[in-house]
Amino acid sequence: MSFYKVVEQYREVDMPGLFKQVTEADIQCALVKEKPGPMDFLALLSPQAAGHLEAMARKAHQLTVQYFGRTIQMFIPLYISNHCNNGCAYCGFNHNNPILRRKLTLEEIENEAQAIARTGMQHVLFLTGEAPHMTPITYLVDAAKLLKRHFASVAIEVYPLSVEEYRQLHEAGVDGMTLFQETYDETVYKRVHLAGKKMDYHWRLNAPERAAQGGMRVVNLGALLGLAEPRREIFFTGLHARYLENRYLETEVAISLPRFNEAEGDFQPDYLVDDKTFVQFMTALRIFLPRAGLTISTRENAAFRDRILPLGATRYSAGSSTGVGGYSEIRVKQTPQFEITDARSVEEVARAIIAHGYQPIYKDWDHI
Repeated sequence: MSFYKVVEQYREVDMPGLFKQVTEADIQCALVKEKPGPMDFLALLSPQAAGHLEAMARKAHQLTVQYFGRTIQMFIPLYISNHCNNGCAYCGFNHNNPILRRKLTLEEIENEAQAIARTGMQHVLFLTGEAPHMTPITYLVDAAKLLKRHFASVAIEVYPLSVEEYRQLHEAGVDGMTLFQETYDETVYKRVHLAGKKMDYHWRLNAPERAAQGGMRVVNLGALLGLAEPRREIFFTGLHARYLENRYLETEVAISLPRFNEAEGDFQPDYLVDDKTFVQFMTALRIFLPRAGLTISTRENAAFRDRILPLGATRYSAGSSTGVGGYSEIRVKQTPQFEITDARSVEEVARAIIAHGYQPIYKDWDHI
């Protein structure tokens, strides 16, 4: 069985119709259940549940403190290549975009690592575009080994890999992976992925499971909010996370909530998620998945990230650059994958976390 069986099970569900049937009693029941089911999750995602946002926030806060304490794990993204074979309509790295393409050498990655390490950050996520001929598994393994000398935790956000390739990276020191399905709606998926291996919906959908099978300690997934109907997207994201939690007990499952940000190409999303709805999604996910990490990136602005600290978040990126080679002293002007909104340094984000009564975690584990 793969998660696609779950997608098929719920694909024809009339969610707008179900939302119209949600009652106050359904929402209250979902809020008090020890383990809410998929229909409870849908109730919390319904437009009616927006009227219960304070109760959802209190429950989300209580569960987050129970399972994670008052802590926020900090990490920093490191782009090592922006070469890409894909034609994703919404992405600055789209192979049709006339941008400067770069791939860091190992020496340049070393320079980037040293610059990041000086901030005190101990969790790094390294990223590439999806061009295996430019960034083959051998290159990824070498980069991982190099970065592991500098950081306690090294994670990847690269093109989908086989189980064996994930295992190779795990053996090289990688302990986590992030990979967004972008959209769980197959029709929309085909419309916005116009070229390259990323056109293969199923290969991408099953990648988080292959990563868990390959030994990854953390698997982080998500949908790009804006491409398809957002309540449906969050519903399938939550189901995907629970599917993985139930089958891979030694794997920590985490979810990102990326809202569409501007990128090269002038793509306009069909949907917009406002701040109130974002908070509803975030708290509903926490209630449905008490043990899952929730990642809030620098796509969100500083004031908003500060306000939602107590509502379920467990991971924050900080000091981010979404261009290749964005941390060392020698910088090249280039097009980022997407525009960041919170431009604060690592130290500034850490101070804000402390000011809100939380502890920023630069390092949360050691591999024994």
